[in-house]
Amino acid sequence: MILRSVTAVAATLTLAASLPVGPSQAATSAAPAAPATTEKTAAPSPIVPVIDQNFADPDVMKAGRTYYAYATNSAGRNIQWATSTDLVTWQVQQTDALPQLGAWADPDWSFPPGGPDDHGVWAPEVFQAGPRSFVMWYTAHDRASGKQCIGAATATTPGGPFTPHDTALVCTPEIGGAIDASSYTENGRRYILWKNDGNCCAQDTWLRLQQVSADGLRRIGAEIQLIKQNKPFEGTLVEAPTLVKRAGTYVLFYSANFFGNGSYVSSYATAPSLRGPYTKAPAPLMTTDAFAGAVRGPGGQDVVTGPDGRDRILFHGWNADFTYRAVYSQRLHWQGSRPIVEGAKIRYEAEDADFARANARYAAGGASNGVVVGGIDFADSRVSFTVYVPRAGDYRLFTRFANGTDSGAASHSLTVNGVASGTVDYPFTGWDNWQTTERVVTLKSGNNIISYGKSTGFAELDAIDVA
Repeated sequence: MILRSVTAVAATLTLAASLPVGPSQAATSAAPAAPATTEKTAAPSPIVPVIDQNFADPDVMKAGRTYYAYATNSAGRNIQWATSTDLVTWQVQQTDALPQLGAWADPDWSFPPGGPDDHGVWAPEVFQAGPRSFVMWYTAHDRASGKQCIGAATATTPGGPFTPHDTALVCTPEIGGAIDASSYTENGRRYILWKNDGNCCAQDTWLRLQQVSADGLRRIGAEIQLIKQNKPFEGTLVEAPTLVKRAGTYVLFYSANFFGNGSYVSSYATAPSLRGPYTKAPAPLMTTDAFAGAVRGPGGQDVVTGPDGRDRILFHGWNADFTYRAVYSQRLHWQGSRPIVEGAKIRYEAEDADFARANARYAAGGASNGVVVGGIDFADSRVSFTVYVPRAGDYRLFTRFANGTDSGAASHSLTVNGVASGTVDYPFTGWDNWQTTERVVTLKSGNNIISYGKSTGFAELDAIDVA
């Protein structure tokens, strides 16, 4: 995608505000949307759980030729664990990887109060610190403060049993507590990432970074705040950090919004250096809608390299009746430092496209990222998206639009990699009433240029999704 800088977009928006209002920008009251037309669709690949039982917040580590996954408490076990050789076929073990909690933790606390299963032992992280030394970070309920804190435990084998340390590693009750520990190593140094649990008590939630000792049992130096909740799709929180480095860029995956329903999402932010500043993606990476409802509330993600040398992203999602969170394992592709999850729609914002004889403007009505492109009203108007796909084939193209044409229907011409590909047709919706229409396009492996131009009527573009 040809990205415009923030300054360039701001300048375009300022210019748009000073231009005469053309037909496609006319302010009219939004009418009820007619059903969006749908052309032939490509059959989506099935997305099914690889662990189809309650196994939330999966963390994955490789030791030897075996992958070990660890998860939030369930089925009477503080920390569940499972093994695999390919990240797809898993064997859930029946023992508890952490049968006892540290002396600082309250083993009788439950959520909700009196609940039979959830004792607040959440989101484990396990890494190897030596030939026969494995360290677990886990979240539990602190006896003294009544808030969540992060503890440490050690074992000589990946399956444990892990022996807890008596004192917590990270405990910050004044900012809501600490949860969701994650590990990152670079140049022989290990770091811990975590979230202050501010959403428990009307405070901000920050993802934080701090160096730790080589064995992961002692924090070193000052902590750094990386990102907090500030986008509409994040709700009141960000959490579950996972940090990787790709193409010289630090990519910070995270989850956001309420974990208990389909509004939970995963997204990412990027930075040129470990300590930031981090710039968030304009739209989330994985949502319920991105998976067309096949995964509900995707989050708690972890990234790991498979036995074939290619990355996968493992994450949880609710089952159909929201009674447990299963684990999914999808291919993770990269367009430079941009992650692309196989099977999920990839969103491209219109304001980030390369556009000519058109203009960007701030928009109402729930526009994605709050900005759209209009004024696509001339023979030489173009809005061109650079779209990356990992392999050639037919893809579903979803166009998010608003059509306020007085006569009703409107359309844009469509060009794919320089070849005319018909039109994208829009029913009448009214201005700032954003709807989606779908069709199929054939794309080549790698980068593709998808261009929209003037055809009939007047319509604006909010974003496109490719699946």
